[in-house]
Formats: sequence, structure tokens, C-alpha cells
Amino acid sequence: MIEAYTQLDQAQAWLQKYKGQKPVFACVLGFTDTGLIPHISAAGATPDDRKYTAIADAEFLATGQAIQFPLPPLPAGASPVLISRAVLAGQALPHYIFNAGLPIPPTVPHIDLQGEPAKCLSTGQALSIKIVNRLWEQGLVWGKQLTQAGAYVILAECVVGGTTTALAVLTALGINAKDKVNSSHPTCNHAQKWQLVQQGIQNLTDLPADPFTVVAAVGDPMQIVVAGMAIAASRKVGVLLAGGTQMLAIYALVRAISAQRQLDWDATQIVVGTTRWVAEDKTGDTVGLANLIGDVPLIATQLSFEESKYAQLRAYEQGFVKEGVGAGGAAIAAHLYQNWTQTRLLKAVEQQWSHLIGD
Repeated sequence: MIEAYTQLDQAQAWLQKYKGQKPVFACVLGFTDTGLIPHISAAGATPDDRKYTAIADAEFLATGQAIQFPLPPLPAGASPVLISRAVLAGQALPHYIFNAGLPIPPTVPHIDLQGEPAKCLSTGQALSIKIVNRLWEQGLVWGKQLTQAGAYVILAECVVGGTTTALAVLTALGINAKDKVNSSHPTCNHAQKWQLVQQGIQNLTDLPADPFTVVAAVGDPMQIVVAGMAIAASRKVGVLLAGGTQMLAIYALVRAISAQRQLDWDATQIVVGTTRWVAEDKTGDTVGLANLIGDVPLIATQLSFEESKYAQLRAYEQGFVKEGVGAGGAAIAAHLYQNWTQTRLLKAVEQQWSHLIGD
């Protein structure tokens, strides 16, 4: 139920080490005005829907239902938070929600990191360096704290427009990620993303640029938090960066920041974990991107919705939804911790959807 796609020996060693171990799940929410650009993301049918996607996902992740914000309508399919919630609830995993920078605060219990939403990356002035530094420090503090709550730490995210900020960060760090990232669309909107990135990085004269300058110019508030968490947590326990393109960008940030600031971190403790819908997405090149960044162990759940009785879940197999809110990482944990099979995990996700729609 789990396949390794790159750095196979390191990936298998990590999986073996944490088999049967109970993780802690942390989801970091953030916002970028990039997500409001028409057609940039399918994580919410309209720009107005996308303003509240992270808050709606947080409500469902924490409670299994909508409180104030229903899950946003998608062009097709159902939110990947269904997968994460099914695992957290079904296996009683400890979990924390962090607000790194949202337009309005989450409606469920959360930890406020005193960040702020990012401006569109095309401005080249997404965040102030003061906010980036504050979020970085918070990431280090909480990364250390989280190691006390589980045998390994799953770091998840919810940032609409985040694959575009990921492309911008990777590019500014000197990695040729053009046409390699994923998106929430069935066919990735590479040209639209690349145009925004070119606008955003035009004032960064020396590439690769300083990683903190990069995040301030073209990043989003989640990225620097998770990079800090990953570095601090890796010194004590395993780290599963739960996502695709966005977590590959964070892995690149971790490496760049550690080199620049001469920080200790344990690369053998960190893997990137996603879904096969991302790892095998033919409209991106996730495996190629992982290899380009170098030495990144990429693993993915082999969860399939092909046999689901719900059309909204079968839509995943047509590429309409692929990943988000740590869905791939949660599914990997379900296989590792309590050895959930394909049948068991599918049933748990279907139960969440059934409950949501009142079926």
C-alpha cells in the first residue's frame, strides 16, 4: 500500500523504522492572494470560495463536519480532507492545527503563529521579512514541541495557490521546476503559473537567492513554518512532509536554510509522502522534480478510489483531485500504524463522505 519512487533504500529504511509507530499530525494553514487569481486553482470553484477553503478544511479535519464553512464546491470530486479525517478519527491520532496567516482565524481550536496572509507572488513582495523571521522562529519552537507527541511527525498544509508559490520558491532557489509541478486541475496550468513566477522573481537579481528573501518575495506563510518544524523535529524523530509539489519546495528550503545558517538537521529522518495521484500525475513530473532537488525520498500511498460507490471519489482517478491537507501522508500513516488495507481505508473515507452528505 506504500510505494517508494526515489531514494529507495532511504525510503524503505524510514518506513521500516516507523512501522507500527504512532505519529502526530500537524496541519499548517496559510493564505496567498495568488489563490484568488481566476482559474489558478480548483480548490474551490470561485475566488470567493477559495478565501475560505483552509478554514472549511480545518473545521472538517477537527470535527468531521462543517461548523460555519461548508467544504468549498469543487469542479468535480470531493475534498482530500476526507482522507485525512478518516485516518485521524479512525486511528485516534493526536493532531494540531496551526494558523500561519489566514484572512480570518479558524473556527476550531488552533495555534496562532502571529503570521499574516501573503500578497500575490507576482508582486515580488509577498511577505515582510519581519513576518518571515517570526514564522521561522515559531516553526523551530513547535517542531521541537511536536516531537513529544508522536514517534514521528506528519507535517501537512492547506494553502490554496500553494503549488504556484512552490514553483516560485523552487525557481528562486535555482531549481528548474518549470513544467514539473502539480496542480488541483486535471491538466496542470503550467503556462499561467510560469507567467506569475517570472513576474515575481524579476527583482531577485542573484539566483539562487537567500532562502528568507525568497519566501518574503514569492512565498506563502506556511512554507517557512513547515521548514522550521521539519529541521527541528528531524533532530529527534522522523518527519513525513505530507504533500507533493509544496513539500518538495519545503525540502529544498530546508536544505538551503540549513546550509546558509549552518544548522543541524537529520536528512535520514525526512521523507516526502503523497498520493499516487500526485506521484504518477502525467501533467506534472513529481518524480523528476524530486530527483532534480536531489536525495529526496519520495513515497506515496497506493490508495485507489476506482471501486468507490461514490462518483465524487472516483473523480480522483480522472485527476480532478489529487492531494491536500496531508491526505497522502495520513494514508501512509494508516498503512504503517494499524496496517489498514485498501479496503479498510476506502471504507473509512466513504463513511466520512456518507456522513457529510447525509447518505
